[in-house]
Amino acid sequence: MKTYTNVKDLGNLQDAIKEALEIKKNRYAYKNIGENKTLLMVFFNSSLRTRLSTQKAGMNLGMNTMVLDINQGAWKLETERGVIMDGDKPEHILEAIPVMGCYCDVIGVRAFANFESKEFDYQETIINQFIQYSGKPVFSMEAATGHPLQAFADLITIEEYKKTPRPKVVLTWAPHPRALPQAVPNSFADFMNEADVDFVITHPHGYELAEKFVRGAKVEYDQMKAFEGADFIYAKNWAAYQDPNYGKILSTDRSWTVSERQMAVTNNAHFMHCLPVRRNMIVTDEVIESPQSIVIPEAANREISAQVVIKRLLENL
Repeated sequence: MKTYTNVKDLGNLQDAIKEALEIKKNRYAYKNIGENKTLLMVFFNSSLRTRLSTQKAGMNLGMNTMVLDINQGAWKLETERGVIMDGDKPEHILEAIPVMGCYCDVIGVRAFANFESKEFDYQETIINQFIQYSGKPVFSMEAATGHPLQAFADLITIEEYKKTPRPKVVLTWAPHPRALPQAVPNSFADFMNEADVDFVITHPHGYELAEKFVRGAKVEYDQMKAFEGADFIYAKNWAAYQDPNYGKILSTDRSWTVSERQMAVTNNAHFMHCLPVRRNMIVTDEVIESPQSIVIPEAANREISAQVVIKRLLENL
């Protein structure tokens, strides 16, 4: 594996899950593979779980780790060609990227959608520039349209907590006061469509995701109907994808907030969320604090998903 941006990069999912569960039993079994190797983590956006879990994963593998916060301790970077650089960005990313590559062996990049251009976001311009110009293996720590480390951790968590061989997994939209990218739901759909689960997506009209991620998944606009018999509920907000409303908030309907009312029709489902979560917007206190909430074990698995990915990249150096 030379890059990691989507589910296909993992190859056989069952093999990847098996590897993850083995690593979880002994996180230091491969501590020599990263000896004298350096992991550079580049953040264009803020982070808690991704920063800590990925750095810990690199350390588990014996790597040196460096963190670079763009715009906070580094020069502001211009990302587009053809721009007359007479503003507040003194360095272009096309010079900065190969320089970063000189100092490390593996690069993780976190760069959210900016909602200024759908084309710019969905071409994954920034992370693809790192892949093209760094000369080093690159993995996504959340890009404009996907968060594959999170989705892999989600899949590992479902594998650990499932009660039936083929559980029903529901991805539900929930209200939020800000416009959020589609990255997390896109990657969750990407992974669930390849996993052995009964996958359903539910959201209000106007919140349809890109077809390349939805693929053959069932889309149900009635949230209560979607929740019936579910084994896992994954709640997440996202802004509109379809033009002309790309990046806009179309609804703040609080009836979509995941509460005991919706959970009552499930098969005693586990509640999942990538965190951070806006309580009593995305989910009520009662649900996220219930015994069926697995948001903390889910977050803990971020270390494991990152470690599998980095290990595989190191193995191909």
